[in-house]
Amino acid sequence: MRSIPREELWGGETVKAVANFPVSGEPIPPAVARWLGRIKAAAARVNADLGLLDPEKAERIAAAGDRIAAGELDDQFPIDVFQTGSGTSSNMNANEVIATLAGEDVHANDDVNMGQSSNDVFPSAVHLAALDEIANDLLPALRELADALQAKAVEFDDVVKSGRTHLMDAVPVTLGQEFGGYAAQVRQGYDRVGATLHRLGQTPLGGTAVGTGLNTHPEFASRVRARLAKETGLTISAPADPFESQAARDALVEASGALKTVAVSLTKIANDLRLMGSGPRAGLAEIVLPELQKGSSIMPGKVNPVIPEVVTQVAAQVIGNDTAIAVGGMQGHFELNVFVPLLARNLLQSIKLLASGSRLLAERCVAGIEANRENCERYAELTLSAATALNPYIGYDRATEIVKAAASSGRPLREVAREAGVDEETLDKALDYRAMAKPHY
Repeated sequence: MRSIPREELWGGETVKAVANFPVSGEPIPPAVARWLGRIKAAAARVNADLGLLDPEKAERIAAAGDRIAAGELDDQFPIDVFQTGSGTSSNMNANEVIATLAGEDVHANDDVNMGQSSNDVFPSAVHLAALDEIANDLLPALRELADALQAKAVEFDDVVKSGRTHLMDAVPVTLGQEFGGYAAQVRQGYDRVGATLHRLGQTPLGGTAVGTGLNTHPEFASRVRARLAKETGLTISAPADPFESQAARDALVEASGALKTVAVSLTKIANDLRLMGSGPRAGLAEIVLPELQKGSSIMPGKVNPVIPEVVTQVAAQVIGNDTAIAVGGMQGHFELNVFVPLLARNLLQSIKLLASGSRLLAERCVAGIEANRENCERYAELTLSAATALNPYIGYDRATEIVKAAASSGRPLREVAREAGVDEETLDKALDYRAMAKPHY
């Protein structure tokens, strides 16, 4: 392949698109550009196998596509992500870059785009980019976070504390039980996201313009899918129906919905960590979060829960992205959805944000959390809701009177209950805080 200055690799259609869409200054996600290259490379090799393209020319095209797939040419995709809704401009961009690299006898449309249309290739690249990033980045990050939380669940298994409902004192729980719940939330999120991969892997490749497969060899799509699956180890399959796959982007909407649920879970977990770590003297101070940096430019010694704050910001962005993706998913008119670039931008960003946020939470926060055992156990003993354990012995109404008396006087629950005539044996049995936290152990 001839050597050409990098800034000149694209052609006239790319130049027009750059001029036509000066919107955000943000190009398409690199992962989508790379998958366009990977698809073009596979398509060229398959077309050569089918006898439709000269093998030597096909290999030059494929070699250029391989370079794009490897990330060498990310800067050759300058078109704004907010462009024509089919992604035609970026598909032409890929065709032109590959044709320039492959040689003067290679035509961007006739050769590089053989058997393809923007309408099937661009959404295929988006689906496979999302599939790739979820499988190889997000899911491992969620697994790491779940493992970190589960490790803390084991470490804190014997740390009894006051439970809280409505942000008010409730019956005792253990800190380990709470962290076990967080770990389960993340594992459930892992399963939810994983359940979308099969449908993400169903691509419209081979449908060409409207789903009929006009101008493509009948074996083209299946052969390209098989080659891509072998190269990447991903599960890539034929669409359930070519017209559904061409006109609707429901799999992207579904995947985003699963990501949104993960974002909701991470918000709950991060907020609990912030609350439990509040203080150190005027808050709950049940746990100690790792000290990563100064928390104030004016207050000496202040430490802030910076990682949980980052994670909740990430979650907010993912939830916002999901709203845009839902709206974009609605824009399938007859045989084509015309919001694919927006869907790509938001979905790929959500995947990246959640993967990064999950790793940060696991490595820079959860792994270093310490329990303030003294405070936790003091709260367990102070909670008046522990009187709930007296219900089977003295009844709800009598227990309520004891709670009111203890609350108004500020005296310990055990002391007030003793004065109310509850015998010591019953108090010892009922007010065992660890037994309350684990009544069925």
